[in-house]
Amino acid sequence: MKTRIALLGQPNSGKSTVFNMLTGLHRHVGNWPGKTVEKNDGSFEYDGVRYTVTDLPGSYGLTGVSEEEQITASFIRSGQADLVCILIDASQLERSMYMTAEFAPLGVPAILLLNMMDVAKAQGKTIDARLLEQRLGIPVLPFVAAKEAGYDRLKALLAKELKAPHRLKTAPAALQRERGSDVLSDGDAKYRWIRSILDGAVVQRTRPFGLCAFDRIATAPIAGKLLTVAIILAALGMAMLIGTPMSSLGSAIPKLLREPIGRMLSGWGVHPWIVSVFSQLLPNVLCFSVSMTGYVFGVSLVLGLLEQIGFLARVAFQFDGLLSRIGLQGKAICPILMGFGCTVGGAFGTRVMDDPGQRLLTMAVVWAVPCSATWGVVPVVARMFFTPMETFLLCAAIILCTVLMAALAAWIFRPQLTPKTLRCGMIMELPPYHRPHLLQVLEESFHKAWDIFLRSLITVTLVSLIFWALTFSVSGSAEDSLLYRIGVFSEPVTRAFGLGWQTFMGFLSAAFAKEAVLGTLNAAFLGQSSLVDAAFDADAAIGDGTALAYAMAQTVSKAEAAAFLFACTFQVPCVMALSATLRESHSVRWTIRFALFYFFGALLLAGLVYRIAALFL
Repeated sequence: MKTRIALLGQPNSGKSTVFNMLTGLHRHVGNWPGKTVEKNDGSFEYDGVRYTVTDLPGSYGLTGVSEEEQITASFIRSGQADLVCILIDASQLERSMYMTAEFAPLGVPAILLLNMMDVAKAQGKTIDARLLEQRLGIPVLPFVAAKEAGYDRLKALLAKELKAPHRLKTAPAALQRERGSDVLSDGDAKYRWIRSILDGAVVQRTRPFGLCAFDRIATAPIAGKLLTVAIILAALGMAMLIGTPMSSLGSAIPKLLREPIGRMLSGWGVHPWIVSVFSQLLPNVLCFSVSMTGYVFGVSLVLGLLEQIGFLARVAFQFDGLLSRIGLQGKAICPILMGFGCTVGGAFGTRVMDDPGQRLLTMAVVWAVPCSATWGVVPVVARMFFTPMETFLLCAAIILCTVLMAALAAWIFRPQLTPKTLRCGMIMELPPYHRPHLLQVLEESFHKAWDIFLRSLITVTLVSLIFWALTFSVSGSAEDSLLYRIGVFSEPVTRAFGLGWQTFMGFLSAAFAKEAVLGTLNAAFLGQSSLVDAAFDADAAIGDGTALAYAMAQTVSKAEAAAFLFACTFQVPCVMALSATLRESHSVRWTIRFALFYFFGALLLAGLVYRIAALFL
């Protein structure tokens, strides 16, 4: 029995919404074999029959050279789909039907979904779906993807067409394919065919869409960029505010569980290292995962609303020229700015990118952005060694290096992720503003947050176990830990980068969590807590800042302190960012590459800063 359905459409056509609404929780996210492009499969039941749905990568056509277009075209031509559901934006029919024009000659069973009918209606457009059906030869269903009411009708239509499918009528001979080609001959021919289909089927009752007063500011060269940055930063603040309750809940988990679990297991005579795992490591894993979920939910919600409103297209328009110099397109400014709040949010924010290569490259750049936790450490340590003016200049230098580090990351990774043969200028239409579907965005945000919570548990647990093994000691003394031995053993090498063994231990802990840096320094210089406490209970392990400042000043020079701050800033962001990047990229290989770049890049930068600082401090 034929039960496989493929969803085909351009980016932002509503495919993901339809896929999520059809499949609910019955979906699987992975990668296409051998590719970095995300693969979404799911299923739903209707009248006792289970149907399989594949959400094909969003693409603007079937003849492009991009990875997602090749995957989409190959999947359709292979005959794996028993029925193709083509989604088009009813508010911009002529542009949206370009994919349909390329699909027409393939002879594959299909239906056409006129999505965003509510937006078309708000524009004063009337669309004759019955006339389109007659001309195309396939069912045409007016639809609003964000409203649950229409899905029973859609499921009934899909089930009916799988039993007795229709195919698109062959295009007129004048528009037919070139010899040996599976598509209409050229762009002009495709648009002539589209206009012939739409002629008389669309009536515009009001004045066509144009730039409103807000858009005249939003698209201005300078004022538009300032306005766009202000809106994105406001969205970042809103995302952090939304995620704060969940983050606070996550922070409370170790405090609530650590002592009761520790006392209970110790009372049973359990070995100390098992007690440490269950009382310190696992509550901390839950803390990280729950906190990450809060950030993901907040970022997903605000970006979803901005995308539905139509503002993200303005963002891409404003910053495309600037970011194209490092191989990115304009939308990348959203996750980059989100990274200043939290790298996890920045990594997750790369979902606004349509191209998988662009998405990965944006993640690499986001890692260079110092997050709020970093700015919680840098001034504290800087004040131990530098005057207020020197601290200000050091922070300004870090911001300058952020730009340079991001540019270097883009320069190194873009030949593979966005090769010159796949780069082109951005051609786009500004979509009309329209009211977002809040409930639908909320539901999708919950789904994404829950998904990343479940998946992050694995990565965070694994990395935490590794770091726990490095910091644990039976005696509780930092000097009995593997991390101490690694630090002391590698000091002859780390001195070349301006770091002694204590500051190198702090540098290593920065890759686990920036919040752990101060606790690790406290354990290394004062020995007042174990390294496990320093990493997994950083607040309790920080101790007296005055005593730490005095102890560090005895052995650490100003040049080493400056090198240490730069090293920690551009080290791997944290275990949560590592998990989020792995989750969003679906690529262990690229996640490891990014980690190695920032680990060794931070050390090289620290060595350079040390030598420069030694000349002036």
